[in-house]
Amino acid sequence: MTADAPAPAAPVRTTTPYLRLLATTQFAFNTGFYAVLPYLAGHLGTGLGMAGWLVGLVLGLRTFSQQGLFVVGGALTDRYGPRPVVLAGCALRIAGFGWLAFAGSTATVIAAVLLTGFAAALFSPAVESETAREAVRHERTTGTPRAQVLAVFSAAGQAGAFVGPLLGSLLLLLDDGFRATCLAGALVFAGVLAQHARLMPRRAPVPRTARPRHSVRAVFGNGPFLVLCLAYSGYLIAYNQLYLALPAEVEEATGTQAALGWLFALSSLLVVCVQLPLTRWSARRFAPRTALVTGLAVVAAGFAAVPFTPAGPGGLLPGAVLVVLLTLGQMLLVPAARGLVPDLVDDRLLGLATGALSSVSGIAVLGGSTATGALLQAPGPVRWAVLAAVPLTCAVLAFTLPVSGRGNRCG
Repeated sequence: MTADAPAPAAPVRTTTPYLRLLATTQFAFNTGFYAVLPYLAGHLGTGLGMAGWLVGLVLGLRTFSQQGLFVVGGALTDRYGPRPVVLAGCALRIAGFGWLAFAGSTATVIAAVLLTGFAAALFSPAVESETAREAVRHERTTGTPRAQVLAVFSAAGQAGAFVGPLLGSLLLLLDDGFRATCLAGALVFAGVLAQHARLMPRRAPVPRTARPRHSVRAVFGNGPFLVLCLAYSGYLIAYNQLYLALPAEVEEATGTQAALGWLFALSSLLVVCVQLPLTRWSARRFAPRTALVTGLAVVAAGFAAVPFTPAGPGGLLPGAVLVVLLTLGQMLLVPAARGLVPDLVDDRLLGLATGALSSVSGIAVLGGSTATGALLQAPGPVRWAVLAAVPLTCAVLAFTLPVSGRGNRCG
């Protein structure tokens, strides 16, 4: 128990039906998303004959239209409430996947991909901010730590990320398989749209007194919130190494990247199986700030351990150690970081702040990935020491977050 740990929580009670709806939504969202997107590059290159640079451009535009515009979806959520933004996001995702299924030219593919990305930029901040708000309300009502509710949300999303590619790979066995995956993804989102139209409360938006420009200034001028954004950015830069440094390590060790799929499956299964008990244990012992700092330190340990881990069977042991520690750190820090947002910003700006957390982190990852990519040519010990320094520095930064905010304990 740390010095800033909270008092023991009341016995855990089950989540509300509305919270279960939001968690199920995240599962369905990721199932539909990952049934299509892992196979998009292959479809563009092999199916449509696009040049490699054009495939990269299309994928980059998709990421920007989603991650970069989260702040827009968050601002709209604050302005109009979560229900219309979620429903609009679902409708646009259905239209985007339906369009992508039949798009045959570069222009139509780009338009469809931008539409699917913007749909997520609407949907995700609305659902995430609503989940954070409900988690805080549930914590005040029942004593259940908000991190446990947010961990259910994270585990549901990871389960969808695990199931989605399996669904997509089965559909690809059909004639014109990519079209089938797109239509299946659209069908999943049609189900999400129907459920939310029926069950999501018609709640008025949170009353606002500030104009949009003042709201943006209030969020981005909030020092503690920007510290949280920087700390979270360091985690995402580190997590992105699963797609950058890890493949290089596996290829160095085994001469091929064939084992990457197993390591990614290991990460997903860890989250699905361990997220809830780990968060339950952590919520009883650590305040959110402490869980955030500890998670970043565990991520740093994963990178630092690679040069000192003896090569195991097939040379994969160092990579497996990295995946396990990085995933454990992720499971500690992500619910804690999301749970801190309501303590650091005004409730009227929660949607904007939730979107800003993702958008700022996405921009940081764009720059950080370029910098860390240059490390792949560096000697192994140097590479892993620098990569470990990023989350470790962010852990020190996160420790400067205030102990409490607006009457709620922050860390």
